[in-house]
Amino acid sequence: MGKVAVGVAVGVAVVACAVAGMVVGRRVGSRRKWKRVVRVLKELEEGCETPVGRLRQVVDAMAVEMHAGLASEGGSKLKMLLTFVDHLPTGSEIGTYYALDLGGTNFRVLRIQLGGRRSSILSQDVERRPIPQHLMTSTSEDLFDFIASTLKQFVEKEESGSEPSPVRTRELGFTFSFPVKQLSLRSGILIKWTKGFAIEDMVGKEVVELLEAAMVRSGLDMRAALLVNDTVGTLALGRYHDADTVAAVIIGTGTNACYLERADAIIKCQGLPITSGYMAVNMEWGNFWSSHLPRTSYDIDLDSESPNPNDQGFEKDDIRNVSR
Repeated sequence: MGKVAVGVAVGVAVVACAVAGMVVGRRVGSRRKWKRVVRVLKELEEGCETPVGRLRQVVDAMAVEMHAGLASEGGSKLKMLLTFVDHLPTGSEIGTYYALDLGGTNFRVLRIQLGGRRSSILSQDVERRPIPQHLMTSTSEDLFDFIASTLKQFVEKEESGSEPSPVRTRELGFTFSFPVKQLSLRSGILIKWTKGFAIEDMVGKEVVELLEAAMVRSGLDMRAALLVNDTVGTLALGRYHDADTVAAVIIGTGTNACYLERADAIIKCQGLPITSGYMAVNMEWGNFWSSHLPRTSYDIDLDSESPNPNDQGFEKDDIRNVSR
């Protein structure tokens, strides 16, 4: 029995030593991995560091670009696009309104009823639909036929069982969150695509015309009464709730901002009839860049593998793996 006992004890000791060796080995390996993780984190911390002095340099650089963009077309990395929006909601609006929001990997349609008192939203119905990836690189007709079909289904579903509207043609607010050269409150030409879209036949085309043609093809009796960027839509919503709202920022698939600028400071809009003394300006700040901004090796790799290298530096993402 002693030999057996000794034999078992020796076996246990051998196993214990082996297990201990494995644990030690794993700890050593884990420590090495941890050291690598710490090294990467330190590299990121140093690469992304933004002390106050550096932030002030970025602010100064952006201010220079803003003034240049307000002075002339093409004079700045910031497009500072005119929106023709020189009046914002007051909170006294009454009625039922439709809206379409296209600006990323999803689009939304909504119907909202306003009650005429600030922040008085009586009801709202929203439907979100992902945009099939193939439509992001297909044709403008394919994209807008898909959108118009979805919009028609939404309108018919929301209005089924309700009293027919006395107004024959419904009006639609269209939020189109890509760089557009605005021609009026309800018209604009697509300058270029961002956020993974690359529909070549649409660049340089009038956006509302394409949407309304698709609505006609789908048999939907609706008119696009307004074309705005999502930042302007966000600004309008903020103003509806709070009269002191003067700017809006979008952080999503892309990033952008707009704000209210004095009409006399927008040199390139001189001659336009602006009765309020201000206009909402769409900055398109997703394309802003400055040597003072931090940029890591990961930013560089992501940019080089994106559909638009060296362009829209703040809007880099692997669209294939994004669903927002």
